Amino acid sequence: MNSLKEISSEGFTIINNVYTDNEIEKLISLIENITKNKAKMATFRKSQDLFAIRQFHKEIPETLPFIFNQNLQYIVESAFGKGYFITKSIYFDKPEKSNWFVAYHQDLTISVDKKIEVENFENWTTKQNQFAVQPPTAILEKNFTIRIHIDKTTKENGALKIINNSHSKGIFRVENLETKNETICEVEKGGIMIMKPLLFHASNKTTNNERRRVIHIEFSNQELPSELEWSEKTIF
Repeated sequence: MNSLKEISSEGFTIINNVYTDNEIEKLISLIENITKNKAKMATFRKSQDLFAIRQFHKEIPETLPFIFNQNLQYIVESAFGKGYFITKSIYFDKPEKSNWFVAYHQDLTISVDKKIEVENFENWTTKQNQFAVQPPTAILEKNFTIRIHIDKTTKENGALKIINNSHSKGIFRVENLETKNETICEVEKGGIMIMKPLLFHASNKTTNNERRRVIHIEFSNQELPSELEWSEKTIF
């Protein structure tokens, strides 16, 4: 698949028609049924601008057989090889009138099971009883993220915008970011976007009253130092 070469050169790629309408409707049904019963879970975040479920694949494991259909498994193995596992997942639901926006940033942290002193692991934070830490750059460079689009995503309803090839420069301050190579990543319903964590990305407010739902899943094939473990590690 030629488009997968873009992951190395540009830091991302978009592949449409990964899921059928029936598969998407099944995912929507599972999410809606579970969230009705778990509305007050600690991993849920809800406001007028955003509904999010952290540890999504653990909260709603019933979705995994539909997420990892033959198309997605083939794409992952073709692009990265075997031996990868889930390290983190989040479900985002950006409502029709959302004013939620995210400034340009890199994804610099991973979720781990405990906080301990480990060489080159820094900038510890805790969110919803989960520890996050910035690992050595070499770990981030090998990881990747897949964003599954439950709705058609356009520049009007908050599609990600990225800076092409910004992942190749390592970690650097956003003040030094040049935005001349910006791309708006519009994705069809049932399509996916694959991106590298160090790729600078952002999103704007919704302007067309259209909902945007995305399942965000992070992957790795690396073991952490013996004292640490990925807190959401799941073999798919």
